[in-house]
Amino acid sequence: MRMTLILAAVLITGSVHGSDPKIAQLPHPESILTRIAFGSCADEEAPQPIWAAIKAENPDIFLFLGDNVYADNNRGKPVENFTRAELEFAYDTLDKHADFAPFRASVPMLSTWDDHDFGKNDAGVEFELKKDAKELMLETLGAPQDKAMPGRPGVYHSATYGAEGQRVQVIMLDTRWFRSSLKATDEPGVVGKERYVPDVDPSKTMLGANQWTWLREQFEKPADLRLLVSSIQVIADGHGWEAWRTMPLEREKLYSIIAETGAGNTIILSGDRHVGGLYRHTISAGVTLSEITSSSLNLPWSNWNPDKDRVEETGPYQIGDLYGKANFGTLEIDWATRRVVAQLKSELGITARSINVTF
Repeated sequence: MRMTLILAAVLITGSVHGSDPKIAQLPHPESILTRIAFGSCADEEAPQPIWAAIKAENPDIFLFLGDNVYADNNRGKPVENFTRAELEFAYDTLDKHADFAPFRASVPMLSTWDDHDFGKNDAGVEFELKKDAKELMLETLGAPQDKAMPGRPGVYHSATYGAEGQRVQVIMLDTRWFRSSLKATDEPGVVGKERYVPDVDPSKTMLGANQWTWLREQFEKPADLRLLVSSIQVIADGHGWEAWRTMPLEREKLYSIIAETGAGNTIILSGDRHVGGLYRHTISAGVTLSEITSSSLNLPWSNWNPDKDRVEETGPYQIGDLYGKANFGTLEIDWATRRVVAQLKSELGITARSINVTF
């Protein structure tokens, strides 16, 4: 059975960053990738010691999956009157961060956003400052390899590295710019319905028409291994927070495109949840998707639950327990055996969860 890894959480693909000494140059398109790191949810006003552990992995590239800053919670409290100045403060703080700045200068990075760096908790198409947020994100984290991205709406983009037989395609989705409003729960706080419930309104969209067309085109391109980055979880069920589960028709559309284009060599990377988790789901005959959720780099579930040693959440596609402490993810690609070892690692670089995926 062919397996697909879904990487949820979204990222920006880059061109050469060499003109800016603060930002590491992206790999050459012909570079063969064997080690990839990824993560999400970084409070820019708090220490970020985890970057040292990520750098020690010597990754070929790092994928920033979203919530790269928390612009709507500046100076230690929620922002009441949100303006561009709040975005500028957040990104300036990250730009000068003593832990992050040296990492950015030495490790190539592709990025996308989630809600807090987009600018507002759980926000979508209605957010008025998204153009400002895009401008500041590109200035701080680097221009994409896809030269068309800066000039079009949204931050979705892709990049492919390596020669035939060893090509890695990175697809960074934008689950914010075009996303329709979500359906609020009728039972707040109830397990499985905490904040949102599924909405089967066919007019609702997760990606918008243009991004959907673009995504199908990406899956039709040749690649030996595909990394699909979605800032929010794709496969995960069993909770009532933001995820593709809130728009089941859109999720089925994604699954159908993957199956129809023969893109069963896909791994999904995601973030957002402040916990790390592993998921696997057979979406059609011969196509099984794997998802690795890595969250948070320095704002994990354990910060709010110091007296608990276990995240009590389960779902039909979840593999093992969720990991509630600070974490990042790694993918080690063995081209000879066509296998990926996907791991979630602690703040000290110790493996906490692991799965193998063949492609």
